[in-house]
Amino acid sequence: MKALVVRSLSSDLSGTQIEDIADPVREERQVLVRVRAASLNYPDLLMTRGTYQFKPDVPFVSGLEMAGEVVEADEGSGFTPGDRVMGGAKTGAFAEFVALPVSSLRPVPAGLGFPDAAAMGAAYHTAYVALVELGRLEEGQTVLVHGASGGVGLAACDLAKALGARVIAASHREDKLAVLERIAAPDAAVLNTGRFREEVAELTGGKLCDLVFDPIGGDVFDESTRCVAFGGKLLVVGFVAGRIPEIAVNIPLIKGFSVVGVRAGEYARRFPDRAKRIAAELGRLASEGRISPHIERTLPLARWREAFEAMEAGEIVGKIVLEP
Repeated sequence: MKALVVRSLSSDLSGTQIEDIADPVREERQVLVRVRAASLNYPDLLMTRGTYQFKPDVPFVSGLEMAGEVVEADEGSGFTPGDRVMGGAKTGAFAEFVALPVSSLRPVPAGLGFPDAAAMGAAYHTAYVALVELGRLEEGQTVLVHGASGGVGLAACDLAKALGARVIAASHREDKLAVLERIAAPDAAVLNTGRFREEVAELTGGKLCDLVFDPIGGDVFDESTRCVAFGGKLLVVGFVAGRIPEIAVNIPLIKGFSVVGVRAGEYARRFPDRAKRIAAELGRLASEGRISPHIERTLPLARWREAFEAMEAGEIVGKIVLEP
């Protein structure tokens, strides 16, 4: 089969290439899936450099998540050949076939095509864990979403809106604000460079934000500490900016807010029953048309480099899907 293989770690993707390799051999309690679509996530890029927290041994097949059709499964696994499934692991999705544990897969919600199913998993799971499981989002609350043009940020905007929140979408690029207003339909959009707290305060009538969703870190985190309402939560999702910020604990004490770390993948591993419930709820919302991922472009797997470079350059709004 053809697969995107990381042979060596590098800062310029020079150690990554399309190769013809042996089809995966399904083990007991695994499902063999014919991949129809796989979505690109920021950790996929980081893993080619060895800078993600999970560091697989090289060589490995890249790709966190996919959607496709079951080819083989154990009797009693709950899956049969031809079933439409979505899911993934930390690697293996950017290939024509992948063998995954039964626990890593779930049915594609009714009405979703393979590209949407592939684009929905990790981003919406992260958004749900952050906003609902840890943030305890309630209808009518105000959520400030940083990195709103990325796949995870857009998922957070989409989910928060579906659950009745007021959403302020934030980006560091002014040219993306109009695009965000069109595709995410937030209640407001702000530029999160410099001192953006004053604009957030004006938009909220001085009440500030019940939840701040931050996958950026760096200066954005620093200023976000000034944007959280008393009793609110600052959700730490990642550090795309590169700098891991620090905070003096007197700030959340005086301002009465919580700083909450979000490790959505680890949350699912530690609480598998909750992960199943989250997947079912997201599937219901998707089937009802209340949430839907935004796919900016769909490319053949052979054009993987274009996809990775677009992500690195921050060119995309939403998700890129690769089709083997």
